[in-house]
Amino acid sequence: MTPTIGVLALQGDVREHVHALESVGATAVGVRRAAELDAVDALVIPGGESTTIDKLLRAFELFEPIQARLRDGMPAYGSCAGMILLADRVIGGIEGQQTLGGVDVTVRRNAFGRQVDSFETDLAIEGVDGPLHAVFIRAPWVEEVGPAARVVGRVESGPAAGRIVAVRQGPLLVTSFHPEVTGDTRVHQSFVQIVRESL
Repeated sequence: MTPTIGVLALQGDVREHVHALESVGATAVGVRRAAELDAVDALVIPGGESTTIDKLLRAFELFEPIQARLRDGMPAYGSCAGMILLADRVIGGIEGQQTLGGVDVTVRRNAFGRQVDSFETDLAIEGVDGPLHAVFIRAPWVEEVGPAARVVGRVESGPAAGRIVAVRQGPLLVTSFHPEVTGDTRVHQSFVQIVRESL
């Protein structure tokens, strides 16, 4: 069965995620309205600016429908700002910032620094064969992982060695990095497999 995966199309690398998902055998569509959300099996929340996406989710009346689908077990993948939005707790958020939640983690916004502090490194990610080249852009990291969540990737070397950058909880996957910008589709392939297992 070919899953239909929505990509939240309010901000971020929407086209890149759509292309990556389609290249690994999923049907991918942009999601801007609740009716479009109703038609998908799963959702990808791209990077961007988490506080802006939070405001846009409310403006487009998507916050509560997405939250309800997540509570009902809809698979979701969040990269960078998407990780923040799927986290249950955030450090360094702006006043009034809310998250969709679902992943039992505490995430620190902009933990790796500003845009000029963006970097690339190779990682080992559970469920992905071989090293994965990861791009971090003003990225968060995970400070704490609750008992329901499982660490699936850490920075292996350099000043951020040991920092948690990928977590899975049931059908939810979050990464600090942007796999959609490298042309490597293995994270998307792993997520599509999670979606297939949930159908």
